Amino acid sequence: MSRRQRGATAPASGEWTCPTCTTQARTAFCPRCGERPLEASELTLRGLSAQAVEALTNIDGRLLRSVRYLVTRPGELTVAYRQGWRKPFIGPIALFLLANVLFFAIQALTDFRVFAASLELHMHDQIWQSMARTLVARRLEATGTSLESYRMVFDEALPIHARSLIGLMVVPMALLLPLVFRRAKQPMAVHVVFSLHFHAFLLLLFCVPVLAVTIGGFLGGDSRLSQGMDDAVTIALLACCATQLWFATARVYAARGLARVVQTLVMTASVACVFLGYKFALFLLTLATT
Repeated sequence: MSRRQRGATAPASGEWTCPTCTTQARTAFCPRCGERPLEASELTLRGLSAQAVEALTNIDGRLLRSVRYLVTRPGELTVAYRQGWRKPFIGPIALFLLANVLFFAIQALTDFRVFAASLELHMHDQIWQSMARTLVARRLEATGTSLESYRMVFDEALPIHARSLIGLMVVPMALLLPLVFRRAKQPMAVHVVFSLHFHAFLLLLFCVPVLAVTIGGFLGGDSRLSQGMDDAVTIALLACCATQLWFATARVYAARGLARVVQTLVMTASVACVFLGYKFALFLLTLATT
């Protein structure tokens, strides 16, 4: 509870009418809905400014604390949620959405695309490139459009789908966790929260190479990664994911011993598969809607 709320008291008469539910109350807060009596200072500019400062400070503090725990204490946020510690941290859905906004905002500064690969890349630089060329050729034949014209439409539409459907990546891990850690017997909500926290971390992790490419471009370097550099970045990202999962699963699911090694490898492999599957699904969706 904030300092201002702790200091709120009922009027001098001892009784007041709740403005929200019209309940007659004699306590500092309405016993029915939790509302409190209006303070005179809230109708002044000074009071309004104080509320704004308090709100921003509270949100920033919780957000920074949540991000710090997410990066330096893998799994701790999920444990906190399971044990009911709500006040010190941003909720898992809000944290995932904020990480999503930050990731796509940073990505907008550069031509480097993590999920929104161009049509050219789908046709010549993905494991499904042969299928992609065949499907694109059929699409061009059906619509009577040239490849050059269609490429512009495709490349413009795909990033929109990537932003709007990013939450789908959370689902496969949330469904896999109760199978891999079935002995832990955690509620399904805990698996979903774990997946939300992990993917929030993943989006923040993706910001690192995007920022590196952006800074390199500003300094006169290439704004695109070579194939060798792209492979190195992919391996480094997977290593970071494995490290995150190694510590997070120990905290949340009490993973130990050889089982912990196998479970970490399975979950890391699933992250790679979901990442590729998501990119392929975006390709198919964009192809079908453009």
